Amino acid sequence: MLSAFGAPYRYVQGQGAIAQLGEFASTLEVRRPLIIIDEAIQHLLLSQVMQGLGHLADQAACAVFSGECTRAEVARLSELAAQAKADLIVGVGGGKTIDTAKGVRIQCKQPIFIVPTIASNDSPTSRLVVLYTPEHAVDEVLRMPTNPDLVLVDTEILVKAPERFFISGVGDALSKKFEAAQCIGSGKSNFYNAQATLLAQAISGLCYDTVREHAEGALDAVRSRQVNDDFERTVEATILLSGLAFENAGLSIAHSLTRGLSAIPELASALHGEQVAFGLLVQLLLEGKSSSFMEDLLSFYGRMGLPRTLAELGLQGDPVPAAQLIAKTTWERAPYIKAFTFPLSQDRLAAAILEAHQSNS
Repeated sequence: MLSAFGAPYRYVQGQGAIAQLGEFASTLEVRRPLIIIDEAIQHLLLSQVMQGLGHLADQAACAVFSGECTRAEVARLSELAAQAKADLIVGVGGGKTIDTAKGVRIQCKQPIFIVPTIASNDSPTSRLVVLYTPEHAVDEVLRMPTNPDLVLVDTEILVKAPERFFISGVGDALSKKFEAAQCIGSGKSNFYNAQATLLAQAISGLCYDTVREHAEGALDAVRSRQVNDDFERTVEATILLSGLAFENAGLSIAHSLTRGLSAIPELASALHGEQVAFGLLVQLLLEGKSSSFMEDLLSFYGRMGLPRTLAELGLQGDPVPAAQLIAKTTWERAPYIKAFTFPLSQDRLAAAILEAHQSNS
């Protein structure tokens, strides 16, 4: 099998970065951007986006994201893009807004700029589009032909986002080192249908190390709404390093469980990174990690406010049938559940889910 590595054409991060939008757009010789923006932040950031676009703002159109990344929403916004004759898609918002903008990019075959407003997951850098049902369960995963043309991360905006989103991004990033190791060790391909490069493996490890070293100091920055070095480094890990790691090194149990967790209505409302954080605990139990390792990681979870049980994810009922349903749905629907070097079955997965819940309750 060949090795392959992919990435955004350009990644830019720092305070005030949004002012550079027009400069980067000018390199593409585009004239009619379509801004797809989250309704919750439209009144706060649309003027900054327009100002950043410079003279391109005169012919820019704006479309408000409805709140769920569904096939219907992608179709609706794609029609608006066609009507506006848009030659550039600009996705501004959280993970589902960004994924919807990517879906429009697939339909319209135009360049795409990504401007995340929260650091809740690593979707900004990737080609992947996760579609959901109207009931918030994972529906399918699409892929753009290339990674985004620009990922522009303004940390002055991100540091003012709600704390829960930042913590979710940490949970999403933590898993990459361990999922990469399992995907590579089991001989499975990455998201470019190839083997992982040495660079991808190194990035996966660096992602984990950076989060463990800087996330707690970064959380202080979020609480004070003031960017510090810990915040800059953690955001780079949760958006850039984490995104490059999962696409280029692959995923395993932790992300597979998001399929099963989202099948339970109470848990479907949990953020992606919160689901992944719990999924990582399940994966590490299946790997047989030492009690000292688990205690150290769980202590970090506690300090960061990451979920350690199904109850902390939102489950209110009996965990036994919930664990069985999560395992069944994951086993049937998750494409990378077999990217694992240890013996695994649906029953063993259900037992590990229940063990993770009960041992941390």
